Amino acid sequence: MPHDVINYIYHTKDMKSQEIVSIPVSLDRSSQGKYFVGQTKPLFVSDEKIAWAGLVNPCNSGVNLFANVFTVSNFSEDYITAEIWLNTDFPKEANISRMVSPTNTSLCPHPQNKVAIKFIKSTNRFPQDGVNVYRRIVPPNTTLVGEEDGKFIEAPGGNYTLILKSPSIDLDKIIVAFGWWEEPIDLATVEKRD
Repeated sequence: MPHDVINYIYHTKDMKSQEIVSIPVSLDRSSQGKYFVGQTKPLFVSDEKIAWAGLVNPCNSGVNLFANVFTVSNFSEDYITAEIWLNTDFPKEANISRMVSPTNTSLCPHPQNKVAIKFIKSTNRFPQDGVNVYRRIVPPNTTLVGEEDGKFIEAPGGNYTLILKSPSIDLDKIIVAFGWWEEPIDLATVEKRD
């Protein structure tokens, strides 16, 4: 495996080495059937229209969402701005992407995602709630890759969302993709904290 790291631990008592292999968390979650990937349909933005694309964790999912990676493919000649928002007020009229798959397709039956990729192709509705944590610029005819390594964790009812904008008077075409994993919530631990 190209990302494997082999480390050695030496026991001082007998100076025998023990080989340990480190694998990326995403590969481990994939082998367990917890890692998913998917994309939106084409989105269109201009100086008057924005687009939404996000990982939305339903209130009753029973899992925490770990956002691992996103890509924004810009098929236009314009620079696009991607704003990353946490727990915004994702519109109820959003579309749900059917272009989602577990990364481990060797499991039978295939694992089913609880988190959904939702999107709005083009709108003039801006977020009212949530936090815009950072922005990225996507150059023309380029795919931007944002690796988050699972550090954004959204509980049921939360979301990890991209708001996409363009300064162009013409509509610019974009496709957004996500990679994430899901971990069941330990309800006993949650109840103890309450």
